[in-house]
Amino acid sequence: MTADIADLLRGARILPVLTVPETASALPLADALAEAGVSCAEVTLRTPQALDVLEAMAAHGGLTVGAGTVITPRQAERAVAAGAAFVVCPGLDTEVIATCHELGVPVLPGIATATELMRALSVGINTVKLFPAEQIGGTALLRALAAPFPQVRFVPTGGIGADNADDYFAEPSVLAVGGSWLTPAQALARGDYQCIRDLASQAVQRSTP
Repeated sequence: MTADIADLLRGARILPVLTVPETASALPLADALAEAGVSCAEVTLRTPQALDVLEAMAAHGGLTVGAGTVITPRQAERAVAAGAAFVVCPGLDTEVIATCHELGVPVLPGIATATELMRALSVGINTVKLFPAEQIGGTALLRALAAPFPQVRFVPTGGIGADNADDYFAEPSVLAVGGSWLTPAQALARGDYQCIRDLASQAVQRSTP
């Protein structure tokens, strides 16, 4: 592998999860996030233009951009071809992990249980996405998993917003916090990049130790 996901995210602390319906939004969105101090972003493969958005944002140069909602090896291959610097999965699929290893790209698989976490460790993964974090137990579950697996770092995502992000930032096992609250769909739809810039700036400030 060319890098470890922990190396990419260690200084980031915030991982915006972006669902962008229009390619035209890619560059102004990248500008807004970079100007706010965000260094990494995840473009989810949930829209028809997602790969084009990813390619445009990766070419921006101000962000390290990865692909999210990757659930098949083929999606991983296409995402990396489009410029993804890392791959994020909602769950743990060993074929996707193997493909990412072959491509030399860091991968952040999702886990929700101790069993899945042990499977991740068995294939050499010790940084995982806890998903959907709030819905499956929040920080209480996070602490319960971190206790027997002190070598693991978590990127909790799912149900996290400005009202509860601080709870996750305070956890020693948390490498970074992922979320979509920095880029509300309504703000994207109306092209309100100042709103996005402000939300992202606030999140960056709050995440700083």
